[in-house]
Amino acid sequence: MKIYIKTFGCALNKADSNFMSNFLNLNGFEIVKTPDLADIILVNSCGVKERTQHRVLSYIEEARSTGKKVYVGGCLPKMLKGKIHADGLFDTNSITRIPELFNDTEKIIFSDKKEDKLDINQEKGLAVIPIAEGCLNHCNYCSVKAVRGDLRSYPKDAIIEKIKQLLDNGADKIYLTAQDTGCYGLDINENIVSLLKEIIKIKKDFKVRLGMANPQFIIPIADDLIEIYKNDKIMKFLHIPLQSGSDKILKDMGRNYSVAGFIKLVGKFRKHVKGINISTDIILGYPTETEEDFKKTLELIDKIKPEVINVSKFAPRPGTKASRLKQIDSKIVKERSKKINERIKLLV
Repeated sequence: MKIYIKTFGCALNKADSNFMSNFLNLNGFEIVKTPDLADIILVNSCGVKERTQHRVLSYIEEARSTGKKVYVGGCLPKMLKGKIHADGLFDTNSITRIPELFNDTEKIIFSDKKEDKLDINQEKGLAVIPIAEGCLNHCNYCSVKAVRGDLRSYPKDAIIEKIKQLLDNGADKIYLTAQDTGCYGLDINENIVSLLKEIIKIKKDFKVRLGMANPQFIIPIADDLIEIYKNDKIMKFLHIPLQSGSDKILKDMGRNYSVAGFIKLVGKFRKHVKGINISTDIILGYPTETEEDFKKTLELIDKIKPEVINVSKFAPRPGTKASRLKQIDSKIVKERSKKINERIKLLV
């Protein structure tokens, strides 16, 4: 049976698709590179943004119109409470049970027990390594937490062994990913610094890139992390989401850090890590955001001048606290988006 896997969303989803591909190959299925060659289409969905959700649902309908069997996993099935038209649904914790869907013994497979997804292969180039599932955050706008759940970090020794195996097979770049790499290990008496220390000890020629890490977990370990970042094996890239330049909005969002703490964190990395590239995320139009709050975000962008800024217009996600708030007029959000993008152009 031939299977095509379509992946939407973040690096963690891509790692899930890699695990999915390996698992199905080992169980006698053939993974093909284009949907026209497939008997079955697996859609690994993303629901972090409303715009992405629309793209996923549109793709599902298009795939179903071909007459092929379509099964949907990833974050959307749980977010939408099963309201997806497909031949079967599975969640992020049920990849090893996908063949049950093919046999028509099940139509929906959800689980709260996380699977071990370190069984991935990569012969050369970039290897994306999941180091944890879930997170410790409780952001009022995020529906991913309800899907992926609380933090479950993979053992440090298991991650190191997998990295060694991938390097032996020809990989030369390692991308550590998770829902939030900053909180790695806090459930198993480890942290991201202790993991990186072991990784850079590996006697191979390779580079490591750390995936998105939330500020509240990086701020307490900043000095130790900076020392790690000075190592030649660590790519000088730090993705720390700001989301808003207003302390009031950060509090409303459920973000556990202050603007001052964020500025201090960026300043430390700029001072001590030569060539550091700071990437950050901004959410515009959170329901309680005033014009004054927005101006504070603009001012902060001018102050820290991130090399990469990912701007998203707020859209309510299912089941979140923010979805129950009165939403800002879309025209206002559109105007703020225009202003912030004009400001970003001036930073280039």
